[in-house]
Amino acid sequence: MGDAIGQMLASAVGIAISPVPLIAVILMLATPRGQVNGTVFAVAWTVALAALTTVVVLAGSGPDTGGIRPAWSWWVRLAAGVVFVLLGVRQWRARPRPGHVTAPPGWMQALDRFTPAKSAGLAAALVIANPKNLVLVIGGAVAIATSASSVGGKAAAVVLMALVGSLCTLLPLAVHLFGGTGSAQVLGQWKAWMSTHNSAIVTAVLIILGAKYIGDALSGLTV
Repeated sequence: MGDAIGQMLASAVGIAISPVPLIAVILMLATPRGQVNGTVFAVAWTVALAALTTVVVLAGSGPDTGGIRPAWSWWVRLAAGVVFVLLGVRQWRARPRPGHVTAPPGWMQALDRFTPAKSAGLAAALVIANPKNLVLVIGGAVAIATSASSVGGKAAAVVLMALVGSLCTLLPLAVHLFGGTGSAQVLGQWKAWMSTHNSAIVTAVLIILGAKYIGDALSGLTV
């Protein structure tokens, strides 16, 4: 199990460092139906992440290779690393210039009219439709699928990946539910900081993960 967890942890942390879902759940919690919608959003994010990871793990699990990762898994990791670097460059080039304010997407402005069903749908869409998250899920799930861990170990790694990758939604929800009277101020500060530094955060995460994925892949392919 340790092998599977060690290989997927960077992917899970990369998913967790996602400003958009964190901002979305904070904004949702401030709406009239915030507690219900925010809870549904966080749960749906976790379930969608676990389901997508499970699908990729099942698809990528093949015959026992005696603990040796198949070559194709390293090629997938290399391709993912290149994609991360390209996405990071694109994110940085598209960053708002000083003095320019970027309007929030339409769905953010409509959160006060969301139903629980729409909240769940939004969470699932943000997991699946975001290229960064999708590639991270594939990379982490392939690492789990091709590890030497037992079936139980792989299942535990999938659960852990879903939980770690969901911290961007679960932490704001926990602060709202258990943070007392100061929770709104804390969440407001998180939202403001993430909104201000969104481009820099995502760019740094993508470039760092890209470098790690490429390095791991080259090491695996040259062994």
